[in-house]
Amino acid sequence: MNAPELGDIFRIHGPAYFKAFGDSLSGGQRKALRDIAACRTAALGGYAKQCDRCDYQAIAYRSCRNRHCPKCQGAARAAWLEQRAAELLPAEYFHVVFTLPQTLAPVALQNQQIIYGILFRAAAETLLQIAADPKHLGARIGLVAVLHTWGQNLHHHPHLHCIVPGGGIAPGRARWMACRPRFLFPVKVLSRLFRAKFVAYLKSALRSGKLGFHGKLQHLAQRPNFNLWLKRITQHEWVVYAKPPFGGPHQVLKYLARYTHRVAISNRRLLALQDDHVSFRWKDYTHAGQPTTMTLPATEFIRRFLLHVLPRGFVKIRHFGFLANRGRTANIQLCRTLLEADPPNVSIDLRVTRSPQTNSPDRCPRCQKGCLRPMAMLWPPPVRSGGSTAPVPALACDTS
Repeated sequence: MNAPELGDIFRIHGPAYFKAFGDSLSGGQRKALRDIAACRTAALGGYAKQCDRCDYQAIAYRSCRNRHCPKCQGAARAAWLEQRAAELLPAEYFHVVFTLPQTLAPVALQNQQIIYGILFRAAAETLLQIAADPKHLGARIGLVAVLHTWGQNLHHHPHLHCIVPGGGIAPGRARWMACRPRFLFPVKVLSRLFRAKFVAYLKSALRSGKLGFHGKLQHLAQRPNFNLWLKRITQHEWVVYAKPPFGGPHQVLKYLARYTHRVAISNRRLLALQDDHVSFRWKDYTHAGQPTTMTLPATEFIRRFLLHVLPRGFVKIRHFGFLANRGRTANIQLCRTLLEADPPNVSIDLRVTRSPQTNSPDRCPRCQKGCLRPMAMLWPPPVRSGGSTAPVPALACDTS
């Protein structure tokens, strides 16, 4: 039996899930459920292709382009990484991870727009403030931050991945100040300042009435209960992890290629869809990242996946410091001037891995000589009364 894809799970079990829990889903979750189920199927239409050397035919259906679909991130990732490759500097790059305590996760889930925004703000301000302190660096740094909300088991686990060049622009903008080799900032200093900033912004959001509490969290709407809850989670160290620096620009790009446009689970991790259960691979980090298999009821699998659908319009990749969108081009040029460096000559192969028989998406898999050329449009089937659709015209050919 072939391993399923996320779209298969949504097509088979999505209608029943929607019927049971649709009223509790956000608009973005309903759209993700619908889009991923329809991705690269007749429901979105497409076009028929034929080899210009033999009679082989194939159908190419359109992609849904939903940012939570594991099959639709390639083109967006390639365009984004091409821009980042042109911005790389000849400096060490560090990877810093800011993680929210698990006690905060339920509040974050009910207030995603606010809490995730605070997470970005607190983490970025922490790095920028410590970098500006002469005791640590005394310069203005830049960083790229990427939000992830999941763990390997698909539970809600909000954390922020930050890529930070190991140096910055000195006051007066006259020289580049580099960090110590293989060391960015003390982790404990980062952790405590991050915690203080996050808590301050959280209290401000509560005072301004921006936080909502529902279900089991309703008691937190009362100020004494909220303060007691907040006191408990600030009595422990918050996890901030600084990994060793990357080996060079190529490693930075490879990392960004893996992390920036990732969704909660890729199709490669799915193993089976059988007896209304989904099996997938995951790494158990409570046991040193041991690879293992998890099997969940399909409804629970869908529920966990939908936890990670971000609010509409929420930006999950953000730039700060001298890499902020405003002034980034001029700042990068200044950094290169201060470093006496030319623009980088780095690239990364972002093509989707294909089998040797279909290495080129346009090469005919049958004769290996011709190219597949579009021959006819296939329009999405019209929606009939009652929500049914007209049958899709079939061709005697394969799908691709």
